[in-house]
Amino acid sequence: MDPQGNRGGPLAGLKVVEFAGVGPTPMGTMLLADMGAEVVTIDRTEPIDLGSPKTPGFDLLRRNRLVVKMDLKNKEAQACALDMVSKADVLIEGFRPGVMERMGLGPDLCHERNPGLVYARMTGWGQTGPLADRAGHDLNYIALSGALHAIGREGAPPTPPLSLVGDFGGGGLYMAVGVLAALHSRQQSGKGQVIDIAMVDGALSLMTAFYGGYASGRLSLQRGTNVVDGGAPYYDVYQCADGEYVSLAPIELRFRREMYEKLGLNPGDFAGKDSSADRHTVKPRLAEVFRQKTRAEWCKVFEGSDACFAPVLSVAETADHPHHIERRSLPAIDGIVQPAPAPRFLGTPSPTPRPPRRAGTDTDEDLPRWGIDAQTMKKLKSMKALL
Repeated sequence: MDPQGNRGGPLAGLKVVEFAGVGPTPMGTMLLADMGAEVVTIDRTEPIDLGSPKTPGFDLLRRNRLVVKMDLKNKEAQACALDMVSKADVLIEGFRPGVMERMGLGPDLCHERNPGLVYARMTGWGQTGPLADRAGHDLNYIALSGALHAIGREGAPPTPPLSLVGDFGGGGLYMAVGVLAALHSRQQSGKGQVIDIAMVDGALSLMTAFYGGYASGRLSLQRGTNVVDGGAPYYDVYQCADGEYVSLAPIELRFRREMYEKLGLNPGDFAGKDSSADRHTVKPRLAEVFRQKTRAEWCKVFEGSDACFAPVLSVAETADHPHHIERRSLPAIDGIVQPAPAPRFLGTPSPTPRPPRRAGTDTDEDLPRWGIDAQTMKKLKSMKALL
């Protein structure tokens, strides 16, 4: 594998040191790497198994990295890592509060060596507060934000929504946004800063509109009774004759009229009389209609319409959809179908993703590019602090 160097993309030339983690940290780093940042990941010599794929090629969140293995309990390995950080624009870590400080890699020491460093700290609960030192995972963070309580069917328990709201939305995405904002600030001040990224904060931020809805009295705390939580008949999923599902979301009245026309129903009998309060009468009627055709047949009926309709596809089906095919949204890289980098930059396109690498693969090649001399590498290897 050739050194990453400048592969193009809007973040070409940006240098990032990532201390290996799971979930939101690699997600946020992947976004930066997808946009062209040069990322070197420092992995543990004995990685902790937290559910990552056993075969590195399937750990897609770690694509576009060069990966070295280093024992950060070793003082000389810590000094080596600090040398690398001194040449970086961004440091990303996802340990509990205080861990980086104990390894001699805390913000104060790093900023002494590199005043312009953007130091991104990813945790679940944040660097401060009574829960800061507590263990947790995505479901716990969204539980405390109000998001989990709001997701689910009427009369049913809250439904875990994959790890999208806490780990990847409230964590990874907010980390990427924070890093980019701090880099912009550095352009003005010349100084780096610490970013405290808490997944619970991100999940709360994602809920902003719904907090406003609750304050105004427009949002019911009863799950499954609001417009966008499946309460409205026209904002839901329906099962077809073949057992597959389709989605409807024509919130605007003119789109709903078109939906009812496509279903062979008189819009005047339903549109405007299909609020969440009417769900127990209108939903059964729509469910009855959708059971009359297969999903493929309904796709033909709604083709080219503005009825806000889409089939509910599984991960196994998405790559075959014509829209994704035309936009090349799901390329196969090393035989693994995966999402293309997003968003898309027309002036500085993101480079084609490179497959995830096995930890330690790039040690001999990459560390010299970060200023680590051969003698230091040899010494660390002799102590098994570098693999």
